[in-house]
Amino acid sequence: MKKILYVSRPIAPPWDEASKNFAHNLSKKITTSNSDLEIHLMTNGKLKNLPNNIVQENIYTSSQNDFGFWQKVYLIRYLIRYTFLNSHKYDLVHLFFTPTRLTSWILKRILRKTKVIQTIATLREDLFSEKEIKKIMFEDIIVTYSEYAKNKLQTLGFNNVQRIYPGIDLENYKQKMKNEKLLEKYGFCNTDFIINFTGEYTRLNAIDDVTNSFIEISKKIPEAKLSLAVRVKNKKDKNKKEKIIAKLKEKDLLDNIAFHDDGNYEMSDIYNLCDLSLFPVRNMNGKFDIPLAVIEAMACEKPVIISDIPILKEFSNENNSIQVRAGNVKDITKAVLTLYNDKEKTKNFGNSARKYVQENFDLEKASRKYSEIYKSFL
Repeated sequence: MKKILYVSRPIAPPWDEASKNFAHNLSKKITTSNSDLEIHLMTNGKLKNLPNNIVQENIYTSSQNDFGFWQKVYLIRYLIRYTFLNSHKYDLVHLFFTPTRLTSWILKRILRKTKVIQTIATLREDLFSEKEIKKIMFEDIIVTYSEYAKNKLQTLGFNNVQRIYPGIDLENYKQKMKNEKLLEKYGFCNTDFIINFTGEYTRLNAIDDVTNSFIEISKKIPEAKLSLAVRVKNKKDKNKKEKIIAKLKEKDLLDNIAFHDDGNYEMSDIYNLCDLSLFPVRNMNGKFDIPLAVIEAMACEKPVIISDIPILKEFSNENNSIQVRAGNVKDITKAVLTLYNDKEKTKNFGNSARKYVQENFDLEKASRKYSEIYKSFL
């Protein structure tokens, strides 16, 4: 039995952070089909109903909001003990995050005796220069989420790079009836026209555009509702949410809004509560190259309205989404009204989106590719 350690944020509820969700789902899929592999997950508490060849390392004390200082200390302490001091504990270490300058410096020294794979969701070019990117990458194999990141690393001289699109569970993320309990919870009804935004309050610069567009949409669609699956991770997010609430209250629209920010929900239910999904971001600073909030909505056959910034064009096209100019509230509003007034177009976008995800983002396909990488090392 070959042992692989997944290094990530706490694999534990709430399931509202893409990197840990992916690590959790990937571990289950791989161990189910590879009985000779044993995957160790870093958790907070114990999860139920995992395959027998998944071992839970209960090292964290919190899994809420931001990945705080003490949780990082627990992570580093564990790695020192079980990879640096005991280099035979694991045959392979798989990292699920983009390192910073400091974490890269630390991990290079701790993991120098161990084979390492890293999945890079984004290069964080908003933070790091090309010179800095070359310094912080040290793994035996780098796996990127996007062709963009793969090509960038190859131009910087890295030859150990593969691209594997992040997979999602297509049995979980699929079209379903609207959840009656959620409708009742927020005072919505089945005939309402519900718009979803799954994103950030202070990053991505989208929440104000979404809010301002909804104010205009409400003037033309009385039954319009807005569903905000947006986490409050820190004080800045809290303050921004309060400002959004104040603006909507001033427009007498607060009763038309559902705030999902406690983590006590299934994201597939959130997408299926809605008639369409928005992702009109102005930038992707700090966000994955392939935002799963978009892919998951597509898998649920929801038409997506997405901004036209270059990094998003790798997976959005004229058949599976409507592209709008970043920061243009009129474009967003027009796209929503187009879908509201054309049910056939809405259905076609949803069908094309689902098909595209099936072809490119199936968790089964991703797990096979990762299994091949693991076995090439082991």
